[in-house]
Amino acid sequence: MTSAPTLKMISLDCSDVRAQARFWSELLGYPIAHVQDEYAMLVGSDGAPAVGFGQVEGFEPPAWPDPAGGKRFHFDLACDDVAAVEERAVELGATLAEPQPGETWRVLLDPAGHPFCLTAAANW
Repeated sequence: MTSAPTLKMISLDCSDVRAQARFWSELLGYPIAHVQDEYAMLVGSDGAPAVGFGQVEGFEPPAWPDPAGGKRFHFDLACDDVAAVEERAVELGATLAEPQPGETWRVLLDPAGHPFCLTAAANW
């Protein structure tokens, strides 16, 4: 029997790799380990690869909400202060998604249009 694989990194498609790397680096506090026009990578606090961004010609962001009922994966971020993180994300280029799913989650769209959620760390 073989061992289970290990997830090493999540990569997101986008049209502007440098803008995505800057946004997520600033929001998460992860340093940019590598950046070029076609690809960028952030590393976590332990120095291991964490998030990658790949340029895709003709990239179209996912819909929020998806009218076809499908769902793509997204980041859920636990926050000590949801309002402060939301404000910071918007300052960095995120937009507030509409409609919002309820009272305990805030859905935003990163500069490339990928949805991500903020919720209180205490909820986890």
